[in-house]
Amino acid sequence: MTLLRRRLLVGAGLAPVGYLAAHVTTTAAAWPFRPVRIIVPFPPGGAADGAARVLAEAFTPELGQSVIVENRPGAGSAIGVAAAAQSRDGHTLLMGSNSMVINPSLQPTLEYQVERDFDAVGMVSAQPLVLVVPAASPIKSVDEMIAAAKASPGKLTTGNSGYGTLAHLASEIFAARTGVQLTPVPYKGESALLPDLLSGLVSAGFLNLPGVAAQIKSGKLRALAVSSPQPIPELPGVPTFRALNYPSLEVEGWAALLAPKGTIPVEALDRLAALLVKALALPDVLKRFADLGVWAMPLERTATMKFLKEEGERYAAIIRARGIKVD
Repeated sequence: MTLLRRRLLVGAGLAPVGYLAAHVTTTAAAWPFRPVRIIVPFPPGGAADGAARVLAEAFTPELGQSVIVENRPGAGSAIGVAAAAQSRDGHTLLMGSNSMVINPSLQPTLEYQVERDFDAVGMVSAQPLVLVVPAASPIKSVDEMIAAAKASPGKLTTGNSGYGTLAHLASEIFAARTGVQLTPVPYKGESALLPDLLSGLVSAGFLNLPGVAAQIKSGKLRALAVSSPQPIPELPGVPTFRALNYPSLEVEGWAALLAPKGTIPVEALDRLAALLVKALALPDVLKRFADLGVWAMPLERTATMKFLKEEGERYAAIIRARGIKVD
């Protein structure tokens, strides 16, 4: 094909298939062309933010471009997730979490749908919840908590960081699976909840491990169970819900790396997914994740989208069954 004919075809939108395929392949191989942005839909300082910053440092030399973290908090992560979904610059990623699959069931008017609006890069990390009670509580085990709740329906309160949060849904799943009635008490974050939990004004709570590890070790809180599939070395003697024959109570916080649908070439997504798996095996990354209270959760792209779909369906079911609504 002559150069003149090729220019005419391209100008008319009729470029030959071989030419387009070569162009797409070259584009994917050259990606990224400029700095990459990872949107974190939470304020700085949390586990998702920390994991994003660790990965940004690991990705930068591999990609040959700067990788920056941009915090876009608000509306239980919905603002940042929607901003990522609407980005068409081809260099934006999202550090998603449980809330991105929970919120659509609580806020039907959201401007994003996970499966429609995102491509997966891969899973990043997981973080367990710990069921804790005040040290002065007479409750010493999960079975004792169930017995106390059945003896006085609604008397036991469970603190959480807001209606519709993972901590709240964990308590609702606990109530549904064990047949008890608990009274959820929302707070504006775990830091606001903790004083009332320590003092005994709140009966129990499902809290993120990093937020309560020090209080458990000092004896100010008693851990009844952890939501991870495996025991936590930092909490010797604390059983998993699976070991207590309650596997359906395994509710973990997680983080996943995604891209706005169709904005990054598939070949580039595959390369980025491979870099993610590589990063999640680095000793330094694993150590820094451990310092954040999370562990690596590598999962390939297709399996990640399947996981997100199943998580969304799981939380949607409990939200419908329990009639959970947010203002």
